[in-house]
Amino acid sequence: MKHIIYIWTLLISALFCAPKTFAQDLHFSQFFNSPLTTNPANTGFIPDGDYRLGINYRDQWSSVMSVPYKTMSAFGDVQLMKNKFDNGWIGLGGVILRDVAGSGNLTSTKLYGSVAYHQLLGYSSLLSLGFNVGMSNKQINVSNLKFPDQFDGKFFDNKLPTTVLLDKTNVSYLDMQVGMNYAYFPTPSIYVNTGFSVHHVNRPHESFFSSEATGVDNRVPMRYIGFLNGSFKLNDEVIINPNIYYTRQANVSELVGGLNAHYNLSGDGEYLLIAGAYYRHKEAIIPLVGLGFKDYTFTFTYDATISSLKNFNNSRGAFEFSLIRQGIISPGGQKVTPCPTFKTY
Repeated sequence: MKHIIYIWTLLISALFCAPKTFAQDLHFSQFFNSPLTTNPANTGFIPDGDYRLGINYRDQWSSVMSVPYKTMSAFGDVQLMKNKFDNGWIGLGGVILRDVAGSGNLTSTKLYGSVAYHQLLGYSSLLSLGFNVGMSNKQINVSNLKFPDQFDGKFFDNKLPTTVLLDKTNVSYLDMQVGMNYAYFPTPSIYVNTGFSVHHVNRPHESFFSSEATGVDNRVPMRYIGFLNGSFKLNDEVIINPNIYYTRQANVSELVGGLNAHYNLSGDGEYLLIAGAYYRHKEAIIPLVGLGFKDYTFTFTYDATISSLKNFNNSRGAFEFSLIRQGIISPGGQKVTPCPTFKTY
């Protein structure tokens, strides 16, 4: 176990020693349950209600690291001004994310406000445009880090001097994302939604090193996300929801696809059983289970590693859960966008 920790310490240290590095943003396997971080045009895009609140939690690499990576988020959004526009409305929301990574306590905190506009196109489609803007902060506890030049051949000794000198241990910057969505719902039993977003469009500067000292202007590379979701009601007991997601940032990409099924336990849609499976290309198999109770949905996934990393973590990658509440604010209100459901509003 100590040898594995040393390997990861060297890898993390190498990231800080490199003058310019690219790393992928925070992400969740349950991308479909983290709508505002996937695409700001999802703000107020709530087919099964007119408000939504949710939390997400991810614990990664606890089997190979003494201090695992932990990612958390909380979000909320609502539909507004549904009577002010001709078949359109405003979505307003916000999200906060926090990530703590490794023994150096590399901590990332992000707070965004989101706005989107949604316009019905006829009776069976919807176009949405949105953006979010907010502040991002990263900080690191250098006293907990061990660098390659502090390795004596057998052990790390952080009392030894190091040539790695950080200009700062805390950085903050303004960050902005934009996106668009299109939904098609020809019948109450068929619903398809696709979207595309660009993150970090302002290319903010992010580095613990001085640009003057390194000669490198470290900026966050833009991240591109595309997704396709579907919802198909087979009968009064079963709804199938396929999903596929692709993201690319610098030279790092991720492809996740799969489906989940909702089974109506109570006949009125108040109690649901959820099960499914997803696949992250060349990286993990992700089984999913969940429960729905009235306006609440709880979903749990587990990333079973299938890449070469499985030789170190015994296929134990990450676990993740989400808890979402969504519903109708006004008694007797109606959903704006038809979507397959067991409930009668």
